Amino acid sequence: MKVLYIVTAFARYEGDVITPWLTETIKRLKNNGVDISVFVSSYKGLGNQKISGIDVKRFRYFFKKWENLTHEEMTVERIEREPKFLMLVPFYIVGGMIKIYQICKREKFEIIHVHWPFPHAIFGWLGKKVGGVKLVYTFYGAEALLITKKLNFLLKPMKWALQKADDIIAISSFTGREIEQICSKKIKVIPCGSGFENIQPKKNTSESNQRARIPNILFVGRLVERKGIDYLIKAISMVRKEREITLTIVGEGDERTKLDKLVRDLNLKNCVEFTGFVSHEELDPYFRRCALFVLPAIVDSRGDTEGLGIVLLEAMSYQRPVIASNVGGIVDIVKGEKTGMLVQEKNPKELADAIVKILSDRSLANRLAKAGNEFVKNRFNWNATIDELVKVYKNLVKELR
Repeated sequence: MKVLYIVTAFARYEGDVITPWLTETIKRLKNNGVDISVFVSSYKGLGNQKISGIDVKRFRYFFKKWENLTHEEMTVERIEREPKFLMLVPFYIVGGMIKIYQICKREKFEIIHVHWPFPHAIFGWLGKKVGGVKLVYTFYGAEALLITKKLNFLLKPMKWALQKADDIIAISSFTGREIEQICSKKIKVIPCGSGFENIQPKKNTSESNQRARIPNILFVGRLVERKGIDYLIKAISMVRKEREITLTIVGEGDERTKLDKLVRDLNLKNCVEFTGFVSHEELDPYFRRCALFVLPAIVDSRGDTEGLGIVLLEAMSYQRPVIASNVGGIVDIVKGEKTGMLVQEKNPKELADAIVKILSDRSLANRLAKAGNEFVKNRFNWNATIDELVKVYKNLVKELR
């Protein structure tokens, strides 16, 4: 079967860090007999490419130096930070519609699968109309929240777009419920595949002794409001009154200056480390060194929160106990007192208590770490994800034929 993926961003060169899980999904689907091409916007003049054996069809929408509305960061955040980028949106929509029309006239696809349907649903609708194909949407969380919480005027267009879909997928039950508030269709929940289940934690006596002596708490992610890192820093300040501890914050983002100041104000410079950006390949020692991983996510001022929390899966794959906020799709991963500990968002005291509880109870920490690791292997493995996607595609192709 022949499928066209419509996406917001895709690898611009071999080894690019953009959406590596999507590239892996496509590779594995190809191994299962699904022929996938990718439709995506240009980045600074890039044309059609072949990336990791995948046919990438790019559409131009403006002058070369201005074609960076996507790929570098989330488009909505970029527009909010620099409103001048809003002027590119109409050109982006028109450029994409022209290109999708040409492609679907020229090539015969059976399915168009739109990832991040806001605003790409319009490309999917046009492709379906031109090519007579089946249409699938996958929602990752942010776009559904953005529309229901902030951009209410888009509810009617989104309802219209959802009615055009032949199947709708969400990566978490939370995101699925958000979509069901907009339309009456049944939503399938298929989480992102994870290669993390194959990580083999090394038994290292010196590392174990180090974790027991001065426990290290780890956070990995973009330094943005919805990650709630300021609440973690405040919690660490409380924990420090009871025991020695360190915090490592891996990542970069707009909140860095604010977080630096908070660390100074709380006199935590000697125990909080900001690493800046670290490539995925270089994350391994950070996970191995930490005693505990924390994702203190919140519902931010835009109404956005974690659609799933993929980094939690990675931490659990290293058999590290995890603590996370009880928001968004996180609850699909962290089952309170089973695969990890859930705490109320924006509550540094509750977070501090949970940190102390895990660090003070070795049997609890080991039980959560082991259960979390098993959960990742059983629920978020590639085979399960690919099998479910192939089943969706096969059922739709049967209807076509």
